[in-house]
Amino acid sequence: MRCAIGSDDVGPLTDALVKELNRRGAAVDRFGALRDVPDVADEWASIGRAVGSAVAEGRADVGIVCCWTGTGISIAANKVRGVRAALCGDAVTAEGARRWNDANVLALSLRATSPAVALEILGAFLATEASSDPSDRRSLAALDPSTSSG
Repeated sequence: MRCAIGSDDVGPLTDALVKELNRRGAAVDRFGALRDVPDVADEWASIGRAVGSAVAEGRADVGIVCCWTGTGISIAANKVRGVRAALCGDAVTAEGARRWNDANVLALSLRATSPAVALEILGAFLATEASSDPSDRRSLAALDPSTSSG
């Protein structure tokens, strides 16, 4: 598995995520404050788009983005065509985001998510496959701007 992970800050949550991805044998591409040499110009908007681009371009199978609330960076990632970033606060939501929404980027709040809960969320996100139900697939297809009528 290849994972792009980005955050505008480093702390116990991001440390736990990177450690768990490494434990799982993932190839981890780090962005923003998680790089070996962080760029102080990196802010949540550019980090979200960079992680989203890595996923959309096939350089990563999944992405993980973190900022204080998780909201801004998920919005930024979702600006990249083909990205479906989901802000998740628990494992059940992460499972649903993968199953019904085929989410390919997990967004987490640095403020509201403990490392222990983040690992539960990550586990559910990575373990869940997208639904093949025709209704779910039609809903996802309706999100594609090239097929929408509005």
